[in-house]
Amino acid sequence: MMIKYRVHEVAKDLNVPNKDVIDVLQKYTGETKKHMTALTESELDLVFEAFTQKTSMKSLDSYYAQRDEKAVTVSTENSKQEVPLKEVAARQAQPAKKAVPNRQPVQKHSQNRPQRNRNVTGKNGTTSRTPMRPQSAKIVGHIEVNASDSSIRRPHDRIVDTRTHNVELDKYNEKYDRLANEKVKTDTVIHKQKLNQKSAQYRRGRRPKRESESERLRRIAAERKAKPITVQIPESITVGELASRLKATVAEVIKKLMANGIFASINDEIDFDTASLVAMEFHAKVEKEVEVTIEEQIIDDSDDKEEDLVPRAPVVVVMGHVDHGKTSLLDAIRHTNVTESEAGGITQHIGAYQVNVNGRMVTFLDTPGHEAFTTMRARGAMATDIAVLVVAADDGVMPQTIEAIHHAKAAKVSIIVAINKMDKPGANPQHVMEELTKYDVVPEEWGGNVPCIRVSAKQKTGIKDLLEMILLVTDMKELKANPNRAAKGVVIEARLDKGRGPIATMLVQNGTLHTGDILVAGTSVGRVRAMANANGKPIQSAKPSVPVEITGLDSVPTGGDTFNAVTDEKLARQLVEQRRSAAKEEKFNSRTKVTLDNLFEQMQIGDMKELQIIVKADVQGSVEAVTQSLEKLTNDEVRVNVIHGGVGAINESDVMLAVASNAIVVGFNVRPDPVAEENAKRDGVDIRLYRVIYDCI
Repeated sequence: MMIKYRVHEVAKDLNVPNKDVIDVLQKYTGETKKHMTALTESELDLVFEAFTQKTSMKSLDSYYAQRDEKAVTVSTENSKQEVPLKEVAARQAQPAKKAVPNRQPVQKHSQNRPQRNRNVTGKNGTTSRTPMRPQSAKIVGHIEVNASDSSIRRPHDRIVDTRTHNVELDKYNEKYDRLANEKVKTDTVIHKQKLNQKSAQYRRGRRPKRESESERLRRIAAERKAKPITVQIPESITVGELASRLKATVAEVIKKLMANGIFASINDEIDFDTASLVAMEFHAKVEKEVEVTIEEQIIDDSDDKEEDLVPRAPVVVVMGHVDHGKTSLLDAIRHTNVTESEAGGITQHIGAYQVNVNGRMVTFLDTPGHEAFTTMRARGAMATDIAVLVVAADDGVMPQTIEAIHHAKAAKVSIIVAINKMDKPGANPQHVMEELTKYDVVPEEWGGNVPCIRVSAKQKTGIKDLLEMILLVTDMKELKANPNRAAKGVVIEARLDKGRGPIATMLVQNGTLHTGDILVAGTSVGRVRAMANANGKPIQSAKPSVPVEITGLDSVPTGGDTFNAVTDEKLARQLVEQRRSAAKEEKFNSRTKVTLDNLFEQMQIGDMKELQIIVKADVQGSVEAVTQSLEKLTNDEVRVNVIHGGVGAINESDVMLAVASNAIVVGFNVRPDPVAEENAKRDGVDIRLYRVIYDCI
């Protein structure tokens, strides 16, 4: 491919201004060129022919004659000073006379000169003009030959039109190349190489930009057919995202979907199976993308190896009907008086204790027996290994006893029946066992699998047999845990202390909990600042099956929430924020919305009288229990509506809410602070305080 020359490059080679070259082109072509315009081959010949007319030579014989005699040099000044014009004319005239009739004598008089083809001159003495390359034009422009003397003209020369006759230019070019200076030739070659390199770089740099979108897609499709791609697809994906992963257009993906009878737009989501079918039609290998949640990143739920497991203490829950002697039985086991601290002799919330039985530790959970604490009983059953069902020998099976049986079976824990109050005159253990068989609790004495132990918590009889049975069942269950991992367990109960903040009673089920660990418990998060055991003594670590009381959480967790010790506090707080948002959304969606189906019912409800109540208690479990019990009091005339429930003392905000909602405040095991009490008296807010749930309902 011929390199294009621009106007300024031609002018530089001819040693003339740019304007002269532009004027010549405008004169003969009628077009005005600029100095950066690239010239065609015909335009280049035209310029060269115009500028070489003035410097053309009649014959090259004179130059070679001068070169042989070394009388003249290529320099213009030396040729004018050292060689007289007459001698040059004489040397040019002698071979010219023989040139017209016969060209052979030229070889006789110039044997030392190289062979060449002579220019054919016309009658006017001018040589025929031959189109030459720009490189030749540059050389001629540097050689000045004084050939304007009329005495050199030969009458027999004639003009040959080279446009209609073939002239061998290669021989002339070869002679002119030998005439050129070595530096000029080197500069010209380097200039051509630079032009080639610039042109190649320009083409390489512009190639990616010139590729159109359709060409790119065709290239990708060809690559995909040659080598199938692998795509990862989640459970659901949009059509646009699928097209991007398949490196195809959205139109192609939609076309495949329509072929399968699915009409979807670019922003519609499709499931994994549909996306897999489309991907396979594109000859792609499909892999299911596993989405790793924050909970999976920070919480380790992997199973423990058998060699890492060690025996652990059993967790025993004491269940039964109210006032059947559960706490008294636990008191007899612990050899301490627990009942005196309970208001009215009723266990208000879960108590967790650890007892040393024959050198082995056993953890006991005492659950409330009143019907209002159903949730707390179910929570206690789910966190334990063995359930001790306490039944009074003189009272028999009662409603909460039946409920306790159902909770124990639902939790799939072993049941041990403790027939209490055997010291009373009206004790009838046979009647108790008969009633138990109605609920699929068959004693071992009657061929069943449920041990029945007769005890008396007051006289402390049968306690040893009960403890031995607990250890026997424990050995049969082979309870084990791994203490060398992050702690995991369940929240037994939580409350808000005025001075210490949120306090949670927790049971470690696996791993070891240390002071300073970061905990995630339901929608609460924090660092363990202090930890105490069941006796209230500060401890630094708690192994499996150990109940502890901790402080340091940012809010009061809900009883029954699982807790995990994590290492990344930032991710832990993000996880808690997600859980709180989900809980808030679930609560919002659970609200009753007015529809055409319940419009008439809602209108009737609007005429009912409502009793607005605000419930405050010492622990979260009591708040739930009191709220459920009060809402059950709703009848056809009055509807009880608990608008707010919380843990802690009655404060000023509660009183302000009661004033705005025209509500009463019910406090359970809590008291109002001085400011709240003063505001309540001023605004006429009714505050009711209770310590026993019987009095409340």
